[in-house]
Amino acid sequence: MAHTLKLEIVTPDSKVFSGDVEMVTLPGIEGEMGIYPQHVPLMTQLVPGEVVARQAGRDLFLAVGEGFVEITGDHVNIITDMAIEAENIDEAKAEEARRRAEARLAQQISDEEAAAVRAMLARATVQVQVKRRRAGK
Repeated sequence: MAHTLKLEIVTPDSKVFSGDVEMVTLPGIEGEMGIYPQHVPLMTQLVPGEVVARQAGRDLFLAVGEGFVEITGDHVNIITDMAIEAENIDEAKAEEARRRAEARLAQQISDEEAAAVRAMLARATVQVQVKRRRAGK
């Protein structure tokens, strides 16, 4: 029997995924990371991007926002502000959110509001990218 990892992805709203996987690829602060069973323990920051989880030989693709990752030899715990499976992304809605955020950034706004709008822009952009990348698969 192949070794697996227990992957849990949690957002403020719900537990998005919980299951045994063969490997996980995730966007860490220092670049893309591949996590296999028996990985060295690690905590790192998650940046907006794509998480790929291989489960029973099939890949699951998710767009994720900012957050944190805790890795042990047999667990990967992801806490993030957004996690959406590629097949559930509404590309038109994400594209509209991206356009609104870009337009808002072009206006005179406070530094605090600009930080919030940049975070919204990053989440919308990654949704569009993941959806388009996976559209043909």
